Amino acid sequence: MHEAPPTASAAPPAVSEPLAPGLKQRHLTMLGLGGVIGAGLFVGSGAGIAVAGPAIVVSYLIAGALAMLVMRMLGEMSAAMPASGSFSVHAERALGRWAGFSVGWLYWFLLVVVLAVEATAAAQIAHGWLPAVEPWAWVLLFMVVFTAANLTAVKNFGEFEFWFASLKVGAIVVFLVLGVLAVLGWLPDTEPVGMTHLTGEGGFLPNGWGGVVAGVLTVVFAFGGLEVVTIAAAETADPARAVGRAVRSAVVRILFFYVGSMLVIVTVLPWTAQQAGLSPYVKVLDAIGVPSAGQVMNIVVFVALLSALNANLYGSSRMVFSLAERGEAPRGLLKVSGGPSGQEGGSSGQEGGSRGRAGGVPRRAVLASVAFGFVSVLLNLLWPDTVFLYMLNSVGAVLLFVWALIAASQLRLRARLEREAPEALTLRMWCFPYLTWLTLAGLLGVLVLMLTDEGARPQVLWSAGATALVLLVAVVRQRREGQPLAPAGGPESGSTDRTGSGFTDRTESGFTDR
Repeated sequence: MHEAPPTASAAPPAVSEPLAPGLKQRHLTMLGLGGVIGAGLFVGSGAGIAVAGPAIVVSYLIAGALAMLVMRMLGEMSAAMPASGSFSVHAERALGRWAGFSVGWLYWFLLVVVLAVEATAAAQIAHGWLPAVEPWAWVLLFMVVFTAANLTAVKNFGEFEFWFASLKVGAIVVFLVLGVLAVLGWLPDTEPVGMTHLTGEGGFLPNGWGGVVAGVLTVVFAFGGLEVVTIAAAETADPARAVGRAVRSAVVRILFFYVGSMLVIVTVLPWTAQQAGLSPYVKVLDAIGVPSAGQVMNIVVFVALLSALNANLYGSSRMVFSLAERGEAPRGLLKVSGGPSGQEGGSSGQEGGSRGRAGGVPRRAVLASVAFGFVSVLLNLLWPDTVFLYMLNSVGAVLLFVWALIAASQLRLRARLEREAPEALTLRMWCFPYLTWLTLAGLLGVLVLMLTDEGARPQVLWSAGATALVLLVAVVRQRREGQPLAPAGGPESGSTDRTGSGFTDRTESGFTDR
C-alpha cells in the first residue's frame, strides 16, 4: 500500500534505519577517494590521450567538473536526508515513485553487469601470474571471498575498501612525486623536459577542440562510482556529518589525482607514445627507470579491480534492499541478520510503528545481487561478443541517466528544503540553481555527442531502450495501483514516505532518519 503522505503536523514516528552503523569516517573518506580510482584511470586513460593529446588534461577537467557538480548535489541531498537507497530515495521524494523505481533498478542492473567485467579482468591478471589456475576458478574465488565479506558485518566491507583505497591513493601519490621529479630532471639519468612534450608533436591541441570533446567521451565514465559514498553514509553513526565530510574531501582531491597524473604523463612523454589499451602509467614508469614497472602496475590494477568488485557488490545489495523497503522489490529481500534478534530488520512506514535498529546486514539482498552477478560472469565467459555485449551496451550510458535524475531531484528538493527545513542544508550546492541547470545541459551534451560517435552510439541507443523498458514497468505499476505519476500530494509535497526519513517525517534533527 502507498497512502498519501501525512501532513507535517501529523508526522508518523521516526523509523530506525535497520542496517548497522558499522562504517567509520575513515572508511567513508577513503571510499570517496578510492572509489573512482580504478582500471579506467590506470589503463583506459591511454585511449583518451590517443585522441586528445596533451589536451586530455582539459578533457579530464571538464569531465571531472561535471562529476564534482553531480557529487555536490548528491551530497547536499544525502546530508539532509541520508538513506541506504540514496539517490533512488531522493528521486522518489522529488519526482514520484516512477523515478525512484526506475533509477534504483537501472543502477542495480548497471552494478551487477559491471561486476562481471571487473571479476573477469581481475581473473585474467591472476591467470597471468598463475597460469595453472583457470580464469573461471579465479572468478569463483573472488566472488566467494567478497560475498563472504559482504555477508558479515559491514565494517568488513569498510576495512577491505579502506586498505584497497589506501593502496590506490598511495600509488597515485608516488607516481605524482616520481613524475614531478622526472619533469624537473632530479631523478638519476633524467634531464629536465620543460614544456617540450606539451607544445611539440602538433601542439597542446593536436586534434583541435574536437579531440578534447572526444577525450571527454572517453574519460567521463571513469568518474562513476562516487555515488556509493552516499549509499554507504547511511551505515555510519552520523550519516549527515559523515557524507558531508566525505564529499567535501573527495571531489577536489580526486580531480587533483586525475588531472595531476594526466599532466605528468603528457609532460614526461610525448602523447604519440601512448596507445589505447596500454597503461600510460607503465610507459612513464618505464621511461624514468622504475624496475618491473609493468608488474607493479599490474598489481595496482588488480587491487583496483577487486576494490571496484567489492564496492559494486555492496552498492547493488543496498540499492535492492532500499527498493524492497519501499515496496519496489520483493519483500523477502528485507531479511536483515546480525542484529540482536536476527529477525527481519527491514521496515517501512506503511507497516506502521517504529522498529528498533536491527544492526545487521541485508544478507538476502547481498545473495540476490551475487546471484545476478554470477549470471553476468557466465554470460561474459560464454558469449562475450554477443549476449554479454548487448548487456554491456544496455548499461553503457545508464550512469549519465542516473546523474541527470540526481540533478533533476536536487532542483526539486532544494527548494523544498529551503522552505521547510533550511537547517538540514548543512552542505549546499554551489550557485543554485544555475550550476544545476548547467550540469543538466552538460549531461545532455555528452549524450548528444555520444550519438554522433559511431562507437558510442550503440551504448546510448541500447541504454535508452533499457531505460524506456524500466520506465514503462514503473508507470504501469503505478497506474495499476491508481496513483498519479507526480509525487503524492502535488508537485511540491514529495512522494509517500515509506522509508521513515522523508519530508513528512520530521524529527528533532531535521530530515534525517536517525
